[in-house]
Amino acid sequence: MWVRIRWGLAPRTLAALALVLVAAVGLAAFHFWSVRPQGVRAPETVEAGAAAVAEDPLRATGADPVPRPVAGAPPSPSPEPAGEIVVDVSGKVHRPGVQRLPAGSRVADALRAAGGVRAGTDVTGLNRARVLMDGEQVAVGLPQAPAALGATGGAAGAPGTAGPAALLSLSVATKEQLETLPGVGPVLAQHIIDHRTENGGFRSVDELRQVNGIGDRRFADLRPLVQP
Repeated sequence: MWVRIRWGLAPRTLAALALVLVAAVGLAAFHFWSVRPQGVRAPETVEAGAAAVAEDPLRATGADPVPRPVAGAPPSPSPEPAGEIVVDVSGKVHRPGVQRLPAGSRVADALRAAGGVRAGTDVTGLNRARVLMDGEQVAVGLPQAPAALGATGGAAGAPGTAGPAALLSLSVATKEQLETLPGVGPVLAQHIIDHRTENGGFRSVDELRQVNGIGDRRFADLRPLVQP
């Protein structure tokens, strides 16, 4: 009544103002209630992660328990699988070359892995029951290099005189032995080994002419010093 008399408001206007005032008070109360602090429960995934960190402290610091290779460092050579050996089968077989066999394999197993012995090859001196060792070479049907005579001569030489020099076998000589020949270096020695591997050895000294890097002059120097 005082507001009505003081301001001269009509009853309808006064009711509208009262309604606005009530709505404003309600809105203020709702805003105050919605922004009050509320407790929040941590998700289960976070709790599980915290439990895992408690069990493994290395994960909390970001440390990697598995050692990683250093960038730029050369990779360490991988060892041969356990229970496996590598042998080189050369000579008169169908597929000469390096063969991987189970540990404890015998010469006969290496011959089968190389495709078998060529027809007509004499294997009388080859012990096919012998157990192989890793890194071994099995030569099939190749002549053995004769043993070099001593400086004092052999049985055929007179005492105190030097015996004749032994001829070097092209089919079984190592790379180091081939490099002792006149005019033969590491590259040419490797060419000779590659030729005999591809052709199953040397059947005659004249096959040296087919080796890359051996001309007529060098062949003439090597011919009296080697044999097939």
